[in-house]
Amino acid sequence: MARTRRTRGLALAAALLLVLSACTGGFGNLRLRIAAGNPGGVYNGLAQTLATAWQADLEIERPQVLQTQGSPDNVNKVLAGEADVAFVAADVAEDRYKADRELTALARIHDDYLHVVVRTESDIRSVEQLRGHRIAIGSPASGVEYIADKLLDAAGLTGSASRIHLGLDDAITALLRGEVDAFFWSGGLPTPRIVNHQNELRLVDIADVMPKMRALSEVYGTGTIPASTYHQFAPVTTLVVPNFLVVRNSMNADVAEALVRGLFDARHQLAQANPAALSIDVHPGIETQPLPLHPGALRYFRAVKTYLPT
Repeated sequence: MARTRRTRGLALAAALLLVLSACTGGFGNLRLRIAAGNPGGVYNGLAQTLATAWQADLEIERPQVLQTQGSPDNVNKVLAGEADVAFVAADVAEDRYKADRELTALARIHDDYLHVVVRTESDIRSVEQLRGHRIAIGSPASGVEYIADKLLDAAGLTGSASRIHLGLDDAITALLRGEVDAFFWSGGLPTPRIVNHQNELRLVDIADVMPKMRALSEVYGTGTIPASTYHQFAPVTTLVVPNFLVVRNSMNADVAEALVRGLFDARHQLAQANPAALSIDVHPGIETQPLPLHPGALRYFRAVKTYLPT
């Protein structure tokens, strides 16, 4: 009888150890690289916070946050095996998925708002009035360039405006110096670098070209940047595009599930890093169409009883 009790006790201890080991969720020597855009952008700020959260949740070395040009560069790095996770705008992800079905999503995160920015005293009030002007359209291979080119072409300004490649910081400096007349930026609300110069800058309403933009892709939506976001005189209508966290479909399902869980568990910290993250939630998080969810991500959403939209 004593031997039986001892055996049962050992079995119970072993089972408890197994449960505790499973709860810790440690992934040992897992190394992660996050493709996250340029310093000062929303992607980078959220990636830094997420890297710290994943380090604690997965019990791994802190993931490396890679400085990149933006969404097209990010998705290229994931597909080339140079990054494991990437922040990618949905329009870029949609187009790349058509060419490479290895791309898959962990979750939809925050939305980006297109900013068309001029100096406060500028006479430019519409996209049409950009004709003949010098426009900074983002860094080469960036998500800003990607969407700026589409919008200018949709507005009939192909060849009618000078397109200059400048990242956000350089674009702001060039605009304030009068070296360009406008710049494009696509990011969450608010974008800190723009906040820092909000009294010298003004946003342009683009409602007139939104029907053409929405016809280009199902992921494009129409939204409003409130006047209070950048202390403007009035709100502006603009283009909204979701962002996804993407990985290759070859990622281990347990790892993918843990990354998604860590993302949603870190919502409070992410919102402290940037208010754009306030929109991160499991219910819109599952809406990554036209990209499929990674099987590990889908397993997480099903576990928390979130189902694919009909």
